[in-house]
Amino acid sequence: MTNPAEELLDVVDEHDRVIGTALRGEVYRDGLTHRCVFILVRDPAGRLFVHRRTDTKLFAPGAYDMFVGGVVGAGETYASAAVREAEEELGVSGVEPRPLFKFLFGRDGLSWWCDVYEAEWDGPVAPQESEVAWHAWLTPAELDERLARDTFVPDGLEAYRRYRAWQAGRAG
Repeated sequence: MTNPAEELLDVVDEHDRVIGTALRGEVYRDGLTHRCVFILVRDPAGRLFVHRRTDTKLFAPGAYDMFVGGVVGAGETYASAAVREAEEELGVSGVEPRPLFKFLFGRDGLSWWCDVYEAEWDGPVAPQESEVAWHAWLTPAELDERLARDTFVPDGLEAYRRYRAWQAGRAG
């Protein structure tokens, strides 16, 4: 496996237009805007796949997340990255993420476009050990309990807040 800091990423502007490429380590060091995908995975019972990131992650090591996902590689589409990331992190094949919405996330001098998806998975998972330190399928209520006590990745928290607002808008 290659060093994550050496992955080549597209650098984009405030309108999500590609303006160049840079290594992931440079992107983080220099605060360059790039692209990420977030996939909220549910089982048929409506439980959410929640995990704790490994302590070796470049961003938010050891934090919890209710999304699987990651950076979009240089020249890669959001849709293909969503499938690749979901399948890598869950250790499965055949995931079919559905696109929901996109937003620009920024914090502490870092920014990235977040393309949010959802998917259903009915089967066993074998999460990628280099990415996932712990995982469970949690009900929305169980996730709310964890949100109140555990540290979650900041971009995932913002994506989940927007997901819940998006869901409420669809129901209303």
